[in-house]
Amino acid sequence: MVYFRRDFTPGGTYFFTLALRNRKSHLLTSHIDLLGETLQTIKQKYPFSTEAIVVLPDHVHAVWKLPDNDFNYSLRWHQIKSNFTKRLIKEGLKITKDQRGEYQLWQRRFWEHRIRDESDLQAHIDYIHFNPVKHGYVPSAKEWPYSSFHRYVQNGVLQENWGYDGAQGAFGE
Repeated sequence: MVYFRRDFTPGGTYFFTLALRNRKSHLLTSHIDLLGETLQTIKQKYPFSTEAIVVLPDHVHAVWKLPDNDFNYSLRWHQIKSNFTKRLIKEGLKITKDQRGEYQLWQRRFWEHRIRDESDLQAHIDYIHFNPVKHGYVPSAKEWPYSSFHRYVQNGVLQENWGYDGAQGAFGE
């Protein structure tokens, strides 16, 4: 049996990867409004700061900063996954359950990495913004609409023609 060791640092900054069970699905981008509403609902109830995010058809990468006295990112992701699934069902999507009675939309686990320092943070933000290009969805980051890249450009942090050669490391894909 595989045991996952999670890092639970109050006020920590974390990189996450969450994926749908069906890695050929386009559900996340085809229902981007529902996903956005879900993220906002959970963020209001359990605050966190989104430092960077990209939503691809079948998976999400994000960097969150948690409040100083809080380390419970697992609760937040559980709530997001559950709430989004329920919203899809309410919209009429048929989502099957497994033997345990769990909906078969999301992979059961997710990848988590606590950000160690500024260079680690920058590497993960770059990875997030370049991910749609890496997967061949668009030729440049500016062309992918479901990314915090546009906020970084708007705030003058990145140029619109920003490019990246690709990050090295373990990013949970």
